[in-house]
Amino acid sequence: MILPMKFKTILTTCLLFSLGFALDAQENREADSLRYEFGRLSVPSAASTATPYADTLETENPGVKVVLYNNGTYRYIKDRKTMDDSSLFSENWDTRAVNPFHDEKPLPDRFSLWIVDTLDAYCSPYVAKPSSKFGYRHGRRHQGIDLPYPTGTPVHAAFDGKVRISDYVGGYGNLVVIRHANGLETFYGHLSRRDVESGDWVNAGDVIGLGGSTGRSTGPHLHFETRYQGYAFDPAWLIDFETGTLRHRLLRLRNWYFNPNSRYVQSVDDEDEIYRTDEEDRQLAEQQAKKEAKKEADARAAAEKSARKYYTVRAGDSLDKIARKNGTTVKALCRLNGIKSTTTLQMGRRLRVR
Repeated sequence: MILPMKFKTILTTCLLFSLGFALDAQENREADSLRYEFGRLSVPSAASTATPYADTLETENPGVKVVLYNNGTYRYIKDRKTMDDSSLFSENWDTRAVNPFHDEKPLPDRFSLWIVDTLDAYCSPYVAKPSSKFGYRHGRRHQGIDLPYPTGTPVHAAFDGKVRISDYVGGYGNLVVIRHANGLETFYGHLSRRDVESGDWVNAGDVIGLGGSTGRSTGPHLHFETRYQGYAFDPAWLIDFETGTLRHRLLRLRNWYFNPNSRYVQSVDDEDEIYRTDEEDRQLAEQQAKKEAKKEADARAAAEKSARKYYTVRAGDSLDKIARKNGTTVKALCRLNGIKSTTTLQMGRRLRVR
């Protein structure tokens, strides 16, 4: 579709006028409490559109362009050549190392990251209840979350960005790592196939590979991580995976979020989030951690109880005979029932065999 020059001129003028306001607002976001409220709004997942575009227009900001689509809509985009020239996509850039930040610098006690704005989009990696959470698991650090993900299911980029790693990397198996314009990196592991290469630019919603079970994996799932300057934090601070929504446009991070034991905490009243002190945050996290630990302990106890099996002693039974019948050992029967191998069994007694 070819647009008349007069139409282009009028549209360009209008877009530049509105863009000026958008950029001025962006410079003062954190100083304005109303804009903070905007930053707290959740963002629904939306895959990128495949609408053909008619033209691209320059703006006063060399890093921003306007794309005009054939359906009459438009969108501001960041100029990738300008972004390529920035230090963010050249410094600490390694196409193989999972953590390229060899000289890790301490992070501030609290800081903010704009996750999406008028120039960035979001797409949920997958909508499902995580099968494994962030934190220690079986004595090992688990630096992301696992989502049940059938083999061959398309995996989508969560945000716009540039692919830093697309390779087979140890326990991750087929891994794609994308660095985003705010410094955040997202990891997508155990893929059965990778559809992007290092250096590729992707939009939120683009397919970057297919789900699988490569690397250290016990079954098909997607391992998803969020890292900032090499430090991993619970992706649940950022995304509600059960609904697919982005929790906040403006993510306020605390230093302790990067502790391997720190999991997402749902505040009773998020309205006071901006006013909470670090100590109050820690207390809230400890309370939530205790609740989670009790919940997991209760679940284990319930599972163990449901798995128990009993046997009623009959005439002619012996511990050895009962053990062989139930695929166990005399030693195990004694341990489960607090008896000895020489204990005389009475008919009708119930013995636990599992």
